[in-house]
Amino acid sequence: MPVIQSEIDANSPEFAQNREAMLAAIASFRDVEQLVLNKANEAKAKFDKRGQLLPRERLNLLLDPGAPFLELSSLAGYKLHDDKDGSMAGGGIIAGIGYVEGVRCLVIANNSAIKGGTISPSGLRKSLRLQQIARENKLPVLTLAESGGANLAYAGEIFVEGARAFANQARLSAMGLPQITVVHGSSTAGGAYQPGLSDYVVVVRGKAKMFLAGPPLLKAATGEIATDEQLGGAEMHAQIAGTAEYLAENDADGVRIAREILAQLPWNAQLPVRSKPSFAAPLYPADDLLGLVPNDAKKPYDVREIIARIADGSQFLDFKNEFDNQTVCGHLRIEGNACGFIGNNGPITPQGAAKAAQFIQLCEQSNTPILFFHNTTGFMVGTESEQQGVIKHGSKMIQAVANATVPKLTIVVGGSYGAGNYAMCGRGLDPRFIFAWPNSKTSVMGGAQAGKVLRIVTEEKHLKLGQTADPKMLDMLETVTAQKLDSQSTALHCTANLWDDGLIDPRDTRPILGLLLDLCAEAEVRPLKSNSFGVARL
Repeated sequence: MPVIQSEIDANSPEFAQNREAMLAAIASFRDVEQLVLNKANEAKAKFDKRGQLLPRERLNLLLDPGAPFLELSSLAGYKLHDDKDGSMAGGGIIAGIGYVEGVRCLVIANNSAIKGGTISPSGLRKSLRLQQIARENKLPVLTLAESGGANLAYAGEIFVEGARAFANQARLSAMGLPQITVVHGSSTAGGAYQPGLSDYVVVVRGKAKMFLAGPPLLKAATGEIATDEQLGGAEMHAQIAGTAEYLAENDADGVRIAREILAQLPWNAQLPVRSKPSFAAPLYPADDLLGLVPNDAKKPYDVREIIARIADGSQFLDFKNEFDNQTVCGHLRIEGNACGFIGNNGPITPQGAAKAAQFIQLCEQSNTPILFFHNTTGFMVGTESEQQGVIKHGSKMIQAVANATVPKLTIVVGGSYGAGNYAMCGRGLDPRFIFAWPNSKTSVMGGAQAGKVLRIVTEEKHLKLGQTADPKMLDMLETVTAQKLDSQSTALHCTANLWDDGLIDPRDTRPILGLLLDLCAEAEVRPLKSNSFGVARL
């Protein structure tokens, strides 16, 4: 297979400038992650006094030491709702894909060290996305629960849609996906149904509390007086109500039991033997990825330079490059996994859209996963493009993306604008996973462009009325519009709104894709023992 010969000069001033800008962007989102960690660590003394572990300490005990862990949506809700400074990002949940007793799982921990682990609207959206990931990739779900439930300040935004989380749990059980929950502390009201809908429940003695109404609400509603333990303590649920199957002595013991439960399930034994071919590393260092994408979005670069640093042996079989060179399509392998690749070297032309639509169908025919690497201003505009049928061909590309059933993995490496975001399998087209580099931007159009469009529309509106628009007003309108769109297109803003599954360091792109491709391949062949209603306690 052809090997890409890189033409990048890693010693050039431009490369150094791009590298510094990317490192600054990486530092920016890592600083926010550290801010959240620091906020949680402020509660350590309180947790120690109660004889409890912090949520991340519990998670670290659950995961196999040294095994890969891919955290998901770590900055969901960043500076949204009541997160004033970014320190409460994450939606009240720590989650990711990791290994427990050698089994690949979705692991979730309520971040009870921050606002009691209460769930904001962003936290609910994150929970629903996590359940979608478990369902699509056939992953067992392990939850370390301790939450005050919905953040009542936003109950109106959470209540109705919150039912989807319960419905999803029931459907995951019916699919044959085990759900194991350790209740470390309070799980009240709606939060009590999360363990209730799990297949296996472990409760921590003297700490776990599950009830639909706590003592204060019970007294107010019925006049009955009862203690926490009588209403929903760990021993009551393990010995009387039968809600819990296992009684643990402390947090660490609860995690141990969860690991033992999973170890007893013949989960991996049911997989057919999968041979993984040997593979060669890329010829060029991953560190180069820091300086490849220009800091100035108007400057072009060849997406093949990225391919050369993520593909096995830097090999890439170009598809129809002579027909259109702005939409790059072709075949490569990542850690032995065969993939199709679609990337951008400019706007999507009518020819590029037709080429990509054909390539997607070929990948579907051969059951080949597709990687989408975004860096596009969208579809080409202008009289020539319209006359060549850009709407027709663009529609066919979107149709192909929407209907392809092979795994689709998306990385936003630069700009992702307009309908180009859709055609390149953005969030709305349901990629199996979507991650973004911290320099990326996603928006209907660039801020400057939007400002000028609104200025022209306003000027023309005044002219139709026989008026002349105030130049100062137009200047302000253009500036404010540009600033608003630019602020809403940043990587941090996009990940806060769960338009991706998280921001990643460009140098981690290849190992993350390798993990995800292997996960998708495993899900493809994993048998499940489904039933009609899920497992219920009777």
